[in-house]
Amino acid sequence: MADPRDPRPLIGEPLALDLLNTRWAGTPVNDLLADLDGYRIWLAANGLAERCPADRESLAAVLTVRTALGELVDAADRQQSAPPDGLNRVLARGRLRRRLTEAGPEQSVEVDGDQWLAAWLAADNYLELLGQGAHRIKACAHPSCILHFFDTSQNGRRRWCSMAVCGNRAKAARHYEKVTR
Repeated sequence: MADPRDPRPLIGEPLALDLLNTRWAGTPVNDLLADLDGYRIWLAANGLAERCPADRESLAAVLTVRTALGELVDAADRQQSAPPDGLNRVLARGRLRRRLTEAGPEQSVEVDGDQWLAAWLAADNYLELLGQGAHRIKACAHPSCILHFFDTSQNGRRRWCSMAVCGNRAKAARHYEKVTR
């Protein structure tokens, strides 16, 4: 269930894109991570509140990976490449540890400090999304929207972050243009 304190127009995307979507259109641009309260909301929305500290150092780490993800996704939207240095610096702060237990395979994340856990998880999730298909990481087609989504549609042709919001706006604009000609 969505947290009623979460003001974002699009929630529930994979962790990396959910982190990108902590900024959304407005004047000025809305930013959920402008303070620790918003960071706590984001952690809770992603099931990380019990695992990750909600302090300034952790928020700074998450903002670092959000910036790196934004650069990579924006470059991909323009069909260009961006240096992965920022993301790789975050990924270098952690690792997956795998082992076999009596109950079966187990994996855990180890990070250089607790403040890097949420940031590392988001960076790692981005790699998982790339592995599933970089072409499915998309920016909303509405010109005034800055949100991103992972297209899980069968044919890969989803265009809007939300059909109810941006898709309907575009349809209404096309209809208005047609009527006023």
